[in-house]
Amino acid sequence: MIETDRLILRRWRQADLDPYAAMMADPAVTDWLGGGQTPDKVRTVLARREAVFDKLGFGIWAVERREDGAFLGAVGLDPAGDDMPFAPAVEAAWRLVRQAWGFGYATEAARAAINDGFDRCGLTEILAVTAQINLKSQAVMRRLGFAPRPWRDFDHPDIAPSDPLRQHVVYAVRADAWRAS
Repeated sequence: MIETDRLILRRWRQADLDPYAAMMADPAVTDWLGGGQTPDKVRTVLARREAVFDKLGFGIWAVERREDGAFLGAVGLDPAGDDMPFAPAVEAAWRLVRQAWGFGYATEAARAAINDGFDRCGLTEILAVTAQINLKSQAVMRRLGFAPRPWRDFDHPDIAPSDPLRQHVVYAVRADAWRAS
């Protein structure tokens, strides 16, 4: 578990299934992710997340607000799939319920997860990846101190060539630069 001034990042619970499924069914949340997920897919994703935690000691955390325990979303670190052109790598990722947008929660939670990745887990580099047209996520990346790595940009292998989400940008931060900032 990781705590910040306003948030708790914790392992997943059975009670997170419904609010996470509702978030992943919201088109505004999943617009940049290629669409929503069915409840069955959500169960598979959450089981995978727990398996990653068990194997690597880090992963995507459930995020709740400290003041009232409200489920806000998912933030953390995820190993890149072998099919990704930038693999092997660890990627910072975030997605929040729409009602949590605009309060700085994504930046706060991601900063805590990245600190944990560098300090406790000993990672040397963390990437952040998004669709080229997703300027909001790129703004979060820059606020966190990630820098563009245009030589690592790629066309996502799971997205159709005609889809505007296909072109992806890669940002990165190394542990030494993170600690110096």
